[in-house]
Amino acid sequence: MTTMNISLPDTLKSFVDEQVNQRGYGTSSEYVRELIRKDQDRQRLRELLLEGAKSAPGQAATAPYFDGLRERVLTAGKRPGKL
Repeated sequence: MTTMNISLPDTLKSFVDEQVNQRGYGTSSEYVRELIRKDQDRQRLRELLLEGAKSAPGQAATAPYFDGLRERVLTAGKRPGKL
């Protein structure tokens, strides 16, 4: 694993220390890694949303659509591991 050193003002360092203690992280590095992972997830979600916005319109979500979806979910609940 590569090491990266960062400089923080005292107020941010205190905040990180509080988060580590209150939220059960072992180290400040674990906390920062989690923040970076969440940021990666947000960026990926944004990309997917933009991709979806650029795509052609899909089929309308009608009452029969939701009835079918509900039936699939109920049926899948009766079979382990299938949706």
